[in-house]
Amino acid sequence: MLELLCSFNKDILTIKPPKKASVVWRLMLSAFAMVCGIYICSICLKQMKLQNTNRFLFFQDYERPCYDTVVDRSQIPYLHYPKPKTFNRSECAGNPVRLFAIVSMQRSGSGWFETLLNSHVNVSSNGEIFGPKSRRDNVSSIVKTLDQVYNLDWFTSSSKNECSAAIGFKWMLNQGLMQHPKEIAQYFNDRGVNVVFLLRRNVLRRLVSMLANVYDKEAKLLNGVHVSHVHSHEEASLLSKYKPEINVTSLKSDLRGMESTAIKALNYFNGTRHIIIYYEDLMKDPSQKLIEVEDFLKLPRMNLTSQQVKIHKGALSEHINNWEEVNKTLSGTAYEKFLQADY
Repeated sequence: MLELLCSFNKDILTIKPPKKASVVWRLMLSAFAMVCGIYICSICLKQMKLQNTNRFLFFQDYERPCYDTVVDRSQIPYLHYPKPKTFNRSECAGNPVRLFAIVSMQRSGSGWFETLLNSHVNVSSNGEIFGPKSRRDNVSSIVKTLDQVYNLDWFTSSSKNECSAAIGFKWMLNQGLMQHPKEIAQYFNDRGVNVVFLLRRNVLRRLVSMLANVYDKEAKLLNGVHVSHVHSHEEASLLSKYKPEINVTSLKSDLRGMESTAIKALNYFNGTRHIIIYYEDLMKDPSQKLIEVEDFLKLPRMNLTSQQVKIHKGALSEHINNWEEVNKTLSGTAYEKFLQADY
């Protein structure tokens, strides 16, 4: 009996060393636990990042309204939501605004055309903003002026402010536009500016209008005041009484120069989103041409009107003092067609 107890106690007290397989198994479990921990941490980090991104997008959408589902997605670059510094767009803050520029030359009908556009309840066209040289001294001053206009912080009698659907101005080719074409075209493309070219085919009639306008700056035929545009037939009749004398020696060269300038402008800005409207076509069928412009600017169609009256009506022979010389000089040339044209 005593021998049995001693044997039993020996068995109990004997401590067996751990087996090698057990150590390996524990190491494997530890490695597995570590991998699981890293995986779980990575999942958590991704979720936190997604939440932060969603929060950022939420605030971004809050600041800039979502696009209407019916809008052509290709038009999104041309939709803007200005935040003027000088006023609050209030309930119109969610309404997109399209930017445009009327590119033209003096005495090509741009004043009449702009009054037609401004008769639209949602259009603000601010005239020749680059008339003063200080606004077009260099590219920086030009961009600064453009930003102010397109941010709705430019105020004229045509400004409709809060609920404008299209905002723009007139830009004559001799007002800095042709001096910095590359930079301006880049600006137009970057900002999604729609360019409306308004040109005049009959450069001879344009020349007559220019010479008459220059004369009136000195003569001030209307009650001692110079005006470039009139609003009654009586005023138009009075201004048209002056018949300029055209220099026939340089006439063909002058006409070529005007055409060349227009062609250069079209080439410079051919890469922009643009439409070309000719004054003669606008005169013949104003309703159709204005519909084309409204559709181009994605504006609701309206009946557009203007109080301006054309000054030089009828045959050119009635408006040129040395008509016989002009007729002889241009007969048989590419400009002969302009001698009898109505517009």
